[in-house]
Amino acid sequence: MKVPSFPTEPWIIAEIGTSHNGSLDKAYQLIEAAAASGADCIKFQLVYADEIIHPASGEVPLPGGMIPLYQRFKELEQPSDFFFKLKEFTESLNLDFLCSPFGIKSARILKDMEVRWMKIASPELNHLPLLKEVAQYEIPVLLSTGVSRLTDIEKALEIIGKNGILLHCITAYPAPEEEFNLKLIPSLHGIFGVPTGISDHSLDPILVPLLSTILGAKVIEKHFTLDKKDSGLDDPTALNPAEFEHMVSAVKKAKSNEPALTISYLKEQYGSERIDLILGDGVKRLANSEKQNYLRTNRSLHALTKINAGEKLTETNCALLRTEKTLRVGLAPEFLALVLGKTVKKTIPDGEGIRWEDLL
Repeated sequence: MKVPSFPTEPWIIAEIGTSHNGSLDKAYQLIEAAAASGADCIKFQLVYADEIIHPASGEVPLPGGMIPLYQRFKELEQPSDFFFKLKEFTESLNLDFLCSPFGIKSARILKDMEVRWMKIASPELNHLPLLKEVAQYEIPVLLSTGVSRLTDIEKALEIIGKNGILLHCITAYPAPEEEFNLKLIPSLHGIFGVPTGISDHSLDPILVPLLSTILGAKVIEKHFTLDKKDSGLDDPTALNPAEFEHMVSAVKKAKSNEPALTISYLKEQYGSERIDLILGDGVKRLANSEKQNYLRTNRSLHALTKINAGEKLTETNCALLRTEKTLRVGLAPEFLALVLGKTVKKTIPDGEGIRWEDLL
């Protein structure tokens, strides 16, 4: 399989996500503004709440405050035609369209749209059934690697293969620049032999993007908003059009300059000690800001309803979901096929993670 290449390098993605809040007009405004700000690609998220979390998941702390995430995801659900229109409008401006599926249903909608790329968010890096589905499409797949260990990345790439593109990421909003360990960009490329880049949730418009550029990032993804005070889930940590344009201009300059000049400039602006800390040592580890979310943000096996003792696990009464803050963590996705059909020995409450001790 041919290793993916990009129209430009670094390929700059404006992550709009769900900041349109279900408004097609708002989405068009965001696309136009991102295009004017120099984006190469516009990215969205195709959300169906039931593919992501259980209604009992409770509230999640995000930059806008405590958010009842299941309810918010339900509010953001849109018919497939909504995304067809977004793709059509994006491509009419000669930009690439990119979107994240969160389950089999959303992935197949994107396949029907004949998208050229797909993006897997960090919490879905261990959603093995989704990865196996997307791998069949034989298109480039960007894999964010936040809140993951090296073994998680290896398992995902074993499924996706040479169509995989790794985006180093820290799953925190905002992500502290000092925790980025950006030398992972060439390190991951050296380990896995696939293109690497950055998915950046930090607040500074140029610090992480410029350092990533001189380290060989093929892709730079940043959240985009019209106004940080808007009500989108990611708006408080996103770049506004002026900031995004500044980032694009700085990245292009860094790409054409000698790396030493960019490093010298950044050390002058931010201090040598801080730059060295952000560059890190290139060894993959969980960042301090995301350690507590490992396994909770990722997928595990959860009950979709109350499962009584004596019942068997089926594809209708359990699923791989994000655990988040209040529920208990269930079995890892690789055990799904093994436990389907097994008998439950003690009642599992609706929504809770399914553990080995719950099964005969």
